[in-house]
Amino acid sequence: MPSTDAGADAAAAPTPSTGIGAETGLRTAASDTGAGTDSEDTLDLRLPDELIALFAQEAEGDGGRSRSEGQARQAPPDADAFSESSAFSDSSAFSDANALAAADDGLLDHVSGWGPVITTIGEFHLTPVHIDRDLPLITRWMNDPAVAEFWELAGSQTVTEGHLRAQLAGDGRSVPCLGVLEGTPMSYWEIYRADLDPLARHYPARPHDTGIHLLIGSVADRGRGLGSTLLRAVADLALDKRPACARVIAEPDLRNTPSIAAFLSAGFRFSAEVDLPAKRAALMVRDRSLRDLL
Repeated sequence: MPSTDAGADAAAAPTPSTGIGAETGLRTAASDTGAGTDSEDTLDLRLPDELIALFAQEAEGDGGRSRSEGQARQAPPDADAFSESSAFSDSSAFSDANALAAADDGLLDHVSGWGPVITTIGEFHLTPVHIDRDLPLITRWMNDPAVAEFWELAGSQTVTEGHLRAQLAGDGRSVPCLGVLEGTPMSYWEIYRADLDPLARHYPARPHDTGIHLLIGSVADRGRGLGSTLLRAVADLALDKRPACARVIAEPDLRNTPSIAAFLSAGFRFSAEVDLPAKRAALMVRDRSLRDLL
């Protein structure tokens, strides 16, 4: 899975390499409300209720395929690089029949309805991806060498389209979004349930942990603090809109020092180094209990 790239100033879909998938393993002693008295990462081998329900549905035979069968998002080893922006219209004329009907469900408390947030650099809004409208732009970003190094999605539009459709056709545990700043799309995000992803096998996951992947599109937007500002805004937005979520998680490649620095500046703490299938990552955590201190 890509990790979040706040890259140049201080990220894509969750995958086994970055730790975002569908099957969970480790849980912590935190309650299902996501509440916790501190940021200690302790273990409790309890599967989340949502995952148990998904297993039951798949066992019926006509339910959704498991991620191992292709439903999961296929994410690059590190999704934390920045890329290039372009003009954007929120017109409903740009729609995709398969867009968010399945992907934006209750597993992430309806990302499409989170609304805008006011930041020090302007109004920012996460808008779920529509393939008909957004594919050319996202493909261009993925072919930026600085992005491709970590996301590994360079190539034709079909490469990017496959990555996006795997999420849009899934069960809603990962939602791909454009980041729109003052009316202009300038970043790509993946908001995902880290506790329902293969990443959960590699760290002490807690119920409702929310993961972030980010890439910033324009070279001109890199290296001037935008990544840190937006990471803080989106992490806090997730905590505000997901009351059951106690932590926001990211797993940038350890080699991506600008990305790690951006997370630290955005109020995340470095929790551990984790070995993922496609990379060695820095586990970054923004705790609800520490958000006013960091």
